[in-house]
Amino acid sequence: MREIIKHRIEQVRHGKVPNEYRRSRSLLFPNDWRSLPLNTALFENKERNFNKKYSKSDVLSVSGENGIVNQIVFMGRSYAGASVDNYHIVETGDLVYTKSPLKENPYGIIKLNCGNPGIVSTLYAVYHCQKPYTAQYLDQYFSIDCYLNNYLKPLVKRGAKNDMKVNNEDVLRGHIAFPSDAEQLKIIKILAQCDRVITLKQDLLDEKRKQKKWLMQNLLNPDSGVRLSKFKSMSWNNCTMSELGEFSKGYGISNENCLTGKIPCIKYGDIYMSFGTWFDTPVSFTETEIADGSPFISQGTLLFTGSGEDRLEIGKCTVYTGSFPIAVGGDIIIMEPNKNKVDPLFLAYMQYTKELIRQKAELCQGYSIVHIYANDIKKLTVSIPSTLEEQKAIIKTISSADRVITLLEQELAAWKEKKKGLAQLLMTGLVRV
Repeated sequence: MREIIKHRIEQVRHGKVPNEYRRSRSLLFPNDWRSLPLNTALFENKERNFNKKYSKSDVLSVSGENGIVNQIVFMGRSYAGASVDNYHIVETGDLVYTKSPLKENPYGIIKLNCGNPGIVSTLYAVYHCQKPYTAQYLDQYFSIDCYLNNYLKPLVKRGAKNDMKVNNEDVLRGHIAFPSDAEQLKIIKILAQCDRVITLKQDLLDEKRKQKKWLMQNLLNPDSGVRLSKFKSMSWNNCTMSELGEFSKGYGISNENCLTGKIPCIKYGDIYMSFGTWFDTPVSFTETEIADGSPFISQGTLLFTGSGEDRLEIGKCTVYTGSFPIAVGGDIIIMEPNKNKVDPLFLAYMQYTKELIRQKAELCQGYSIVHIYANDIKKLTVSIPSTLEEQKAIIKTISSADRVITLLEQELAAWKEKKKGLAQLLMTGLVRV
């Protein structure tokens, strides 16, 4: 059986259609699967919240990564209008289509409500599944980006404002290849096992992140009452950032400057998008003549973003732990810490405490785009252990938690890729069950 599957996959890789298979709109499936319009399996749920059964606390949001979730729990607040009386009701087991485009899904996404019933705004379309078809199978089918995009593309037209032009009934006019009812159930069972592993990994990761947060809130706060046993009698000192190092700023190096070249560098966007508390390997490179106009930094240098869209993220900090010099682009504040007073990594971790985030938010300027400057960073007040030994001991404890989190993140990503590959094999029928 394995050899047969390998042979089918090799044929597909070489652009061939295996025996007893066919293609429809570039998608492959077995000849014995039925190609049916989606309205065979789904019909629109037009029920509204006119009887006020549900309130704003029951409003649901549709997330590409997390599926259908309670809006307040997921986003921290309600974004519903003044009245939710005309909102669509979503039952457990309903599928919801949101027309909001995502990077990987330019025509919107379709997700299954696995949680409690609730309501969604009138911008969403809600569908019931009818027997013998299963909403779980369709949810797994539409979780594959290429299948979802391939299905929606012929049905959806983009408006002038990049909005999706398609009515709720027309969403169901596309065709999907359905295996037999028995094979659908087997596919669902296999993929559900993967989902359970992914959920367990995610739950464990969330718990480890909470533990790290607790460590940071307590070990980095001298007034928390939590100290490493060896240092309980040691004092902490209050000082400003200006007392702990020298400040300068980056220059130049835009995204356009990083299309070619071999000189390692860092842009302020890299700090937001690619790096956490520390990094040892840059992700951007530029030409020599561009880099020559920028300052270079070495190991142990702290970098802060000088602008952003969120006051609570302004002045995001990372420390460079690599062994070779890198060029620093514009809109980045550079701090060379005095390593006789403070450990660079300890100081970087301190920047993620509630107190330092609060101070930076108060010092930054602007509205839609906010800015912070070196003189502002210099004014930040920090509390640090009087000995480098305690600083390093705290770093060791928090870094250990970080390593566990990194390993779990890698395991979770690997399982998601494993499930994605398995789903494609099952949904194409290249692997039969």
